[in-house]
Amino acid sequence: MSPISKQSGLGWTTLSVDTSTPTLTDIKNDVTNFDFATPRAVQDVTGVDKFAIERLLLLADFTITLAGVFNTAKSHTVFKDVAGTNVVRTCSLVISAQTLSNECVFTDYAVSRQAGGALTWSSPGALADGTVPAWS
Repeated sequence: MSPISKQSGLGWTTLSVDTSTPTLTDIKNDVTNFDFATPRAVQDVTGVDKFAIERLLLLADFTITLAGVFNTAKSHTVFKDVAGTNVVRTCSLVISAQTLSNECVFTDYAVSRQAGGALTWSSPGALADGTVPAWS
């Protein structure tokens, strides 16, 4: 019987993002949740002779939204100057020996103080360099 290859979302090996200097910084301990996607654009090329849609795959993309706990020593150092810089940053994800690294621009660094006193942040990023996202 083969081992189970299913994987939970626990125990990420790497979740790193460059600072603006650039210095790749491991922020996995500050990140509480995140979403990422590797969508493709499509073009509808359906002729009037068809009874179902025909499509072509177009450009690839990568988007990510990170969210976490405010930490002046790590995540705040990475994102604090997002609004004032136009810096492409490496974003590297590794789980179960599977790596996804992309060059991204981060477009916001939103900090929130909740009613109970929690201080959290979120930061969305998008592909910056035209390289097709690929797991390795």
